[in-house]
Amino acid sequence: MNAVEPGGAEPAGAGHGPRPGGAAADGGADPDLPASRTEPDGSAVIRVLSYNIRSMRDDQEALARVIRACAPDLVLVQEAPRFFRWRKAVARLARATELVYVTGGATATGPLILSSLRARVERTEDILLPLTPGLHRRGFATAVLRFGDARLVAASCHLSLAAAEREAQAGTLLEVLDRQAREAGVAHAVVGGDLNDRPGGRAFRRLTGGLRDAWAEAPWGGEYTSTPADPHQRIDAVLATDGVEILGCGVPDGLAGVRRADLGAATDHLPVLAALRIPAAPAGARRGGSPARP
Repeated sequence: MNAVEPGGAEPAGAGHGPRPGGAAADGGADPDLPASRTEPDGSAVIRVLSYNIRSMRDDQEALARVIRACAPDLVLVQEAPRFFRWRKAVARLARATELVYVTGGATATGPLILSSLRARVERTEDILLPLTPGLHRRGFATAVLRFGDARLVAASCHLSLAAAEREAQAGTLLEVLDRQAREAGVAHAVVGGDLNDRPGGRAFRRLTGGLRDAWAEAPWGGEYTSTPADPHQRIDAVLATDGVEILGCGVPDGLAGVRRADLGAATDHLPVLAALRIPAAPAGARRGGSPARP
């Protein structure tokens, strides 16, 4: 959803100005976003896409084209199908985007994780948050993944429309990431989410107290994610822990293969694409794992 709780964030237009069509702030073209690769030292450059797909109620072919053009290793989805025959809808999306299902969907009340076959899945956990009467129930889809010798916790989240609940959920997410990192012996984490909050809002600030805002550190492409017809606010983000190198992050409007018409037809949010370098885990912390399942 595109709404933001009144008074819960800084005014639209604060921070970086819009950069439509991938134009750089100085008027030149943005450099290409780095492609996925494994470095000689065992670190992994991965592309992470965060995308609210509005339960696939819009143009599904346009949605699939956008995702494929972004060439992601990891897609952190919000508002995945979660009602009647939701598994079939998710399987259809995975086939259309040449990705595989990792976890989430109805079991996380909407957040979902897809990955390329490059990922090896070590563990997954879908977390349901407490239900506030009168509001939608929320949850997190999480997984521990390995790309080559690099390991990380990945999470997709969709925070509440209510400011107080949203801030509490942000704190819970930080606690979940910390617990999972300790349990799995993982040093790094990446989050993609529809935060329903702008930078400067209480929930956004709480998250960036423990995580780094990829757009703020390495802006690339466009900034605003809502709405495709009138981008005027940034309420979707990719966040990462210390140690993850952020190579670029933003709305991929202008990326080769991404059509502006498809961005408008696919859903009611614009996606956020980030290129991140995940350091190789120490030799003693490298574990096996099952390849992502088709």
